[in-house]
Amino acid sequence: MKKKYEPLFEPFTFNNGVQLKNKLVVAPITVYDSGSNGELTPTARNFWRDRFRGFGMFIMPFTNVAQSGVGFESPNAIDDANLPTLKEYTQLAHDQGAKIVMQIAHAGYKAKKWMTKGHPVVAPSGDRRGRARSMTGAEVKQMIDNFAHAAELGLKAGMDGVEIQGSNGWLIEQFFAANVNHRTDEWGGSFAARVKFSMAIIDAIDAVRKKYNRPDFIIGYRFSPERPYQGFTMKDTLALVDELVKKPLQYLHISLLGFYSHPRRGANRNLTRMQVYHDRIAGKLPLIGVGSLKTADQILDAYNTGWADLIAVGRAVMLNPDLIDLIKNDHEDQIETKFNWKNAAHYRYTPSMLQAERDHLDLAIHNPRPVRHN
Repeated sequence: MKKKYEPLFEPFTFNNGVQLKNKLVVAPITVYDSGSNGELTPTARNFWRDRFRGFGMFIMPFTNVAQSGVGFESPNAIDDANLPTLKEYTQLAHDQGAKIVMQIAHAGYKAKKWMTKGHPVVAPSGDRRGRARSMTGAEVKQMIDNFAHAAELGLKAGMDGVEIQGSNGWLIEQFFAANVNHRTDEWGGSFAARVKFSMAIIDAIDAVRKKYNRPDFIIGYRFSPERPYQGFTMKDTLALVDELVKKPLQYLHISLLGFYSHPRRGANRNLTRMQVYHDRIAGKLPLIGVGSLKTADQILDAYNTGWADLIAVGRAVMLNPDLIDLIKNDHEDQIETKFNWKNAAHYRYTPSMLQAERDHLDLAIHNPRPVRHN
């Protein structure tokens, strides 16, 4: 391995004493491939095989905390019947030498009625389109318990922690978004009321690890920087971060398409979003950076900015099941950055992932991008 990459492979220790062997994280990759109860399928097992060997941590993708929140084929952490699957995910990660953190989530109004097994689709507020009905106050409190119970199942399954999915328009973010949450009770209205749901989830999960005397159980939180049409800008999420750093978390994980993207509203547009959040957090919690980092040098350059303590990669792992080996064995020039149908067998994609690539190709053929002239 070239000496310049060595900083990526130095250990990192969280504030609860848990050490990762390096600073590289597998981002939560959605493979759209699970059984009827969220169990692993042969094609999913084949995709995950050796996929995170050499990484410090693997963030298990979107895992449902309640049947009412299922929006696509995904794992479940709902009841004891899911423990065998959760244990299998744990073994997959640990056998590859990586810590595993389960991302726990609920789709809210994005859930699909044909996937909820008779449970109603619920959200902070119902809408005129009839996608979901408003949750009662009792259901809000029950949902907090559902997140805590999912974390407890992960702990029992031997996982190293959980990541609370507070981004990408799912239920927790729906509570946070002023244009989505129209509640007039204690869970909606003011900023303090709209963040109460997420804060209560953190506290409930912390209570679980205290119950089991497991301070080593990691709790992370993922957030989106801004969604103006949903009613929040970076000004709002900077205030959210101010609240999150007061909580007993081990890390924050930002959701970005581009590591170097700039704010649209609510922050200095001359800075990158990563830099803005790094400066605001001011070392109180580690920040996981992510966003279109496809080559070894792009990963290294992102880390060298100093804006992120850990670097998560998704697409690079999808296209390169042996990504770490390529870097360590001086074959980083062989890292693939674009999907190539000739190498599809090497990627080991699930059928749904392959279909997505076909759909993307079809869209590109029938809707080519306009040519720009200087």
